[in-house]
Order: sequence, then structure tokens, then C-alpha cells
Amino acid sequence: MLAKPRTGAASVPIYGIQYGFTMLVLASASPRRREILTLAGIACSVRPADVDESRLAGESPGDYVRRLAEAKARAARQPGETVLGADTVVVIDGRILGKPRDAADASRMLRLLSGCAHDVITGVCLLRNEDCQTVSETTRVKFSELSDGEIGSYVSTDEPLDKAGAYGIQGAASKFIERIEGCYFNVVGLPISRVYRLLR
Repeated sequence: MLAKPRTGAASVPIYGIQYGFTMLVLASASPRRREILTLAGIACSVRPADVDESRLAGESPGDYVRRLAEAKARAARQPGETVLGADTVVVIDGRILGKPRDAADASRMLRLLSGCAHDVITGVCLLRNEDCQTVSETTRVKFSELSDGEIGSYVSTDEPLDKAGAYGIQGAASKFIERIEGCYFNVVGLPISRVYRLLR
């Protein structure tokens, strides 16, 4: 988990007031995305959006996550609101790895990632007034070689089951990561620096 703010620390500014909207609406059920926003001092409310996440024929991973981010933002938005949508996938050898269906699928994904480099791509969409800004961020991640025992032990924690690519870099899988190139928070689920620049 990400570190939590200290009890008794100075109050966190609500950037929504500064940017001309009362509260940012996060169109995601991910507790990690909300925590990243909160730690950055960006107040938000949460309204998950249920959209069809089927990939279109011939759609690139970047186009896919940008389209889903926008679809989620539009599905969650009510008149006058500023809404942030996001979607994250892991891509290895051109294959998209979303959230695993079950433990066996998580093990399959981790075997694919073992000893290899892959990309984590997050699409982000900010809807504000009539403006729609949709971007994506890519981070390169290198996994160490994993034994069957290590994979089985990690999957048994259930941590991989709700995460794209079947791992959480901020959790027990951190010990499997040799290096990253790019934004760490993008791998967690939200490229916060990119989001901040959109909000400014």
C-alpha cells in the first residue's frame, strides 16, 4: 500500500477550488487511484462507471486504454461536473494483460512476465465543461526470473486478482521488480504528474 498521511499533519489543500470546480469525480472503483489523488492533495469523490471493456478489432493498446478512459468518464459524468476516467493495462509482446479471471490465469500472466520487460499503459480522460482531454502514459517494467514456487506463493495472497497484469508494484510483488523506466505511479494505476498537468 501507499503510505498514509500522518495523523495530525497539516490539512491537505483541495485543488478543486483552485481549478474552478467543487470536487473532482473519479470514475473508477480503484482504491489505489483515489489514494494517489488524495496523497497529491487533489480531493475527489468516487463514482465507478460500468462500461463494455471489449477490445475493438485492430485497436492498439494505447488507443484501447484512451477509449475506455473516456467511456468511463462520460458514463459517470453528470451535468456541470469535472470527471476523471482511467484504465490501465499491461502489454507484453503485443499482448494485453488485463485483470486475471482467477488464480490460474494470474499464474499464467506471471509466467509470461517472468524475466522479461513489459509496458504498463494507462489511459486518462479529463472531462471539464465542454473540454475533453484524453492522453496515455507508458512505463517500462523489468521483472526478475520467477520460480513456480514464487508465483504460487504470490498468487495465494490474492493480491494479483484485482490488478492488471496480475501484480501490484506497491505490494508483495515489489520484490520481483528489477527496474522501471518512467512514472512509478502509472504502474500503480494513475500517472499523477500527467493528471496534475491536465487539471492546471
